[in-house]
Amino acid sequence: MGSTNMSYLNPQTVILIGIPGLEHVQFWIGFPFLGVCLLALLGNIFLLIIIPSDHRLHQPMYIFLAVLAATDLGLCVAIAPKMLAIFWFGSYSMAFNACLTQLFFIHALQGMESGILLAMAFDRYIAICNPLRHTSILTPLFLFRTVLMVAIRATVLVGILPILLKRLQLFQSVVIVHSYCEHMAVVKLAAEDVHLNRSYGLFVAFAILGFDMIFVFVSYILIFQAVFRLPQKEARLKAFNTCTAHIAVFLEFYILAFFSFFSHRFGHVSPYVHILLSTIYLLVPPALNPIIYGVKTKEIHMRVAQICILKPGTEQ
Repeated sequence: MGSTNMSYLNPQTVILIGIPGLEHVQFWIGFPFLGVCLLALLGNIFLLIIIPSDHRLHQPMYIFLAVLAATDLGLCVAIAPKMLAIFWFGSYSMAFNACLTQLFFIHALQGMESGILLAMAFDRYIAICNPLRHTSILTPLFLFRTVLMVAIRATVLVGILPILLKRLQLFQSVVIVHSYCEHMAVVKLAAEDVHLNRSYGLFVAFAILGFDMIFVFVSYILIFQAVFRLPQKEARLKAFNTCTAHIAVFLEFYILAFFSFFSHRFGHVSPYVHILLSTIYLLVPPALNPIIYGVKTKEIHMRVAQICILKPGTEQ
């Protein structure tokens, strides 16, 4: 690793310190995070098993849910091993290229999750506002193209972030004040002009999260208008109930996402508070999503009951 006047030229490794200010309790903080990760892994693996195996769940909403579960699994795998290694074993060093790889997967999977939530909102919009055309619009080919477009958008837009970071050569430090490789945390290490990196990072955030959030809001405005036009109270409640799980997941994802995003760039939040919240933002939604959909979705709830309670021979 080259060094000149306390600067680092083309560093080969970086140091992740975990949660600054809480180093003395990081060992114990790791256990709740491990519990959240295990809950996320078990819940999402369970969804990925029951959705393909039950023909009643071969519907657009559940197919998108399966993709969301796969994305959540990827997030846990991308962040948890290194984070827990820092907390428990003091494994602070990380190859710079490995850091950029982790950065890419974390932010790309975040972008994919946002896109899938938008696709699920579109599914709810068609199901409630234009139910007679639901099956003709959301065909298997349409679902495949939607998921492919979401993946390509996230991969291309986020893929430029590590490329822009790789062109930087001079760094004022190699110590990343975080428990994982986050884009702005790495950008702040540079001793060069990073205006392009900051501007493009903002563009990616608004092009993915901002765009998706706006259209999800528009979808639900139209959905609520259609629901409130229904003549019977029971019909309104039934229609609204089909959206509650998605609304809960949507609010959980975007509230945590935007708080983490803006506090890191514009806020004056203590570093340990920001890092704890940004880690919670990455790990808690993958753990809660299977629970929310398992509780609020009748078909999944019934399938879980059949697997966990009924004997194999009683399933019809």
